[in-house]
Amino acid sequence: MNGLQRFMGGSPAQVLLRLIVISLIVGIVLSALGISPYDIVHNAQQMVRRVWNMGFGAIEWIWQYFLLGAVIVIPVWIVIRLLNLGKGG
Repeated sequence: MNGLQRFMGGSPAQVLLRLIVISLIVGIVLSALGISPYDIVHNAQQMVRRVWNMGFGAIEWIWQYFLLGAVIVIPVWIVIRLLNLGKGG
């Protein structure tokens, strides 16, 4: 496996196909929840403004968002790693 494949976790075509499929699935779920890409961008802008305006008082606020995201990201990461173990990689 060359450096690029090792970095990407497989051949570029396979990784691209996986990303497309995962993006479609996540897009369907987010759409069902009534979330649009514009909502995500708007909320990210609001978050940056709030952090800027709140200064160091934003640490607790950021921590709550971190925990909220980690509830999704960490289990997904674990599942992906377990699936990769099943492939022998």
